Amino acid sequence: MSFDNLTIAKIVSGLKAKEFSAEEVVSFYLENIRKRDKEIHAYLEVFEKEVMIAAGDIDKKIADKKIDSPIMGVPIAVKDNILIHGTRTTAASKILAPYVASYDATVIEKLRAQGAIFLGKTNLDEFAMGSSTENSAFGPTKNPHDFDRVPGGSSGGSAAALAGDLAPAALGSDTGGSIRQPAAFCGAVGLKPTYGAVSRHGLIAMASSLDQIGPITKTVEDAALLFEALRGRDRYDATTVETKPVELKKSDTLRGVKVGVPKEYFGEGLDKDVGECIKNAVKLLGSLGADIREIELPHAEYALPTYYIVMPAEVSANLARFDGIRYAHQTRSAEALLEVYEKSRKEGFGREVKRRIMLGTYALSAGYYEAYYGKAQRMRRLIREDFRRAFESVDILVGPTAPTPAFGFGERTNNPLQMYLADIYTVAINLAGVPALSIPCGRVKRDGKDLPVGLQIIGKWFDESAILSAAYTFEQSQ
Repeated sequence: MSFDNLTIAKIVSGLKAKEFSAEEVVSFYLENIRKRDKEIHAYLEVFEKEVMIAAGDIDKKIADKKIDSPIMGVPIAVKDNILIHGTRTTAASKILAPYVASYDATVIEKLRAQGAIFLGKTNLDEFAMGSSTENSAFGPTKNPHDFDRVPGGSSGGSAAALAGDLAPAALGSDTGGSIRQPAAFCGAVGLKPTYGAVSRHGLIAMASSLDQIGPITKTVEDAALLFEALRGRDRYDATTVETKPVELKKSDTLRGVKVGVPKEYFGEGLDKDVGECIKNAVKLLGSLGADIREIELPHAEYALPTYYIVMPAEVSANLARFDGIRYAHQTRSAEALLEVYEKSRKEGFGREVKRRIMLGTYALSAGYYEAYYGKAQRMRRLIREDFRRAFESVDILVGPTAPTPAFGFGERTNNPLQMYLADIYTVAINLAGVPALSIPCGRVKRDGKDLPVGLQIIGKWFDESAILSAAYTFEQSQ
């Protein structure tokens, strides 16, 4: 049988039916990685020996009927800011290049206990700061749909691994769109869960009130399966809560579902062809029985400036721990302690990381705290209130995931504002803490290549089931 474009559901079904073994599945992906990843550069490290041992162990457990899990034997790619015990975890930064994780992140513990197999660590923008995976200290990742274009970021390596069939599923992290935007650029399904639905223990922190781990998959059903394996309370993360099991309704109709379309998401800056894809997707939702309603998010225009004050402020605090003493890189040319700090950080951090640290430090500094950070936090409450009010009249919201399809390498690297605008539709979701999913909804042609477009579906707090169910119906109707 062909192993091309396997899904989580197909792998588990095939293993149960003894159509193939976990070793055969893993061997297929390792061979694909050897053939294709030299050009794509989705992975920073591949665990070739370890995955074969893990696959053999899973095959034995299945034969002995010692395991029965919805994700057993599934090879998963892991973004390299999530800790796996005994492996390098670099966050794509020189400052952490030699760092070896001393424990498993909670999400890794959960997946390992359910029989998942970890293929390797994927590339990202350094410390998850970026929208293109061009900021990695170890080189950029290419979009498998067009090697001249970016895969999005910061989880670009994970999304590219899916698009290049180098993994059937992946983990990413999302601070302002870093799962959803690369999923849109690469034609995958990406879910950013509600803040607190999935443990952040073992995720290298970028902005702690915004970060969230989530799945990138090939289908909505797979996203539901992987999210179900990840969710739940964790004693190591006080922000987590216990949630209801995922209920994926496999219906062919959306009758009775009230869908809100924010008018603010269709203004200046939205690519014309992308806008047409989104409008067609909304029409399709209506034809499936959904009640389409135009709604307002009055403070949507302030989401991006609010995010780019709150996020750098938290970055400044979180990255203070990387001082050349406690973790990895330490300068060799310093004589005094302060000089160790200064030179280690100068040598270890990349340009974008330094930019955000400085922005955040300035926003938190005496005399500017109230003018910037305090005001941003008040606006954040208003943005959250916009969503609360919207969900009084609708069940889900829909709109574009990104304003454009994947852009070319170098197009935005010298203009930070243009790069930040790639997140214009995604950052409000993190500020409010609501869940959102990106699903492919069409393609646009650029330079002779068909590039994917993502539809973003936004839900109420801890109601991932609603957005996954709506996405499933939409997916099956295309």
